[in-house]
Amino acid sequence: MSEGRQQRSATRIQLCGRFVARVAGRRIEQELPGRQGRLLFAYVAVNRDRVASRDELIEALWPQGLPAAPDLALSALLSKLRRLLPDGALAGRSAIRLELGRDARVDVEAARDGIHRAEALIAARDWYAATGPTLVAHNISQRRLLPGEEGAWIDELRRELEEIQVRALECTARRSLGIGGGEVALAERTGRRLIELSPYRESGYAVLMETFERQGNIAEGLRVYEGLRGLLREELGAAPSRTVQRVHERLLTHESTS
Repeated sequence: MSEGRQQRSATRIQLCGRFVARVAGRRIEQELPGRQGRLLFAYVAVNRDRVASRDELIEALWPQGLPAAPDLALSALLSKLRRLLPDGALAGRSAIRLELGRDARVDVEAARDGIHRAEALIAARDWYAATGPTLVAHNISQRRLLPGEEGAWIDELRRELEEIQVRALECTARRSLGIGGGEVALAERTGRRLIELSPYRESGYAVLMETFERQGNIAEGLRVYEGLRGLLREELGAAPSRTVQRVHERLLTHESTS
């Protein structure tokens, strides 16, 4: 591997949990110019697939109120950041883009990619191959993005990561049910966690119902269905989806033949 390629592959940005910025093999997070410098770097890192205008960056950095001279303040931050990064990494003047290279890893991107690959593998019933990308998506999404920071763009990303976490749990449950055997116990725990995180989402209930079906505990599976049906009727004026109703029908068939 060439020296240049080694440097590009050594670029790793972690924004969920502990903030880590390793660019071309060098840790720079402690050298970033204060809180605004960290936010600026985080913003251009998660948006590195496009350019960002100066007005957009100012709004992202000072959501609660602008400094006396916001454009000058932004220019100072950009200059300091450019000095920390490899030549040409922070491109543009009126429109800014962070060029990290294709081999760079940003954890938010890795979570997105992981959940898409996991869901595709689950759809193909490739249970074992889905394990790795599911874990990547889950491990990243369960950590809080930029702890202690607030802003509309941060809130939006946090909501996206919360959704990824739920989808990763759904993949874990489906994978566990697909493998069967001792993995069914994991599906039960995951189903309960899904209900805890998203009580109006039906996937957790469906997982629990299928888990109890596998275990031969039909009565408990039916109780889960009735709990969901009552919640949806009272809170949303809705009924369970056809997918959940099909599981319920299987449970009723098991009960009638037992």
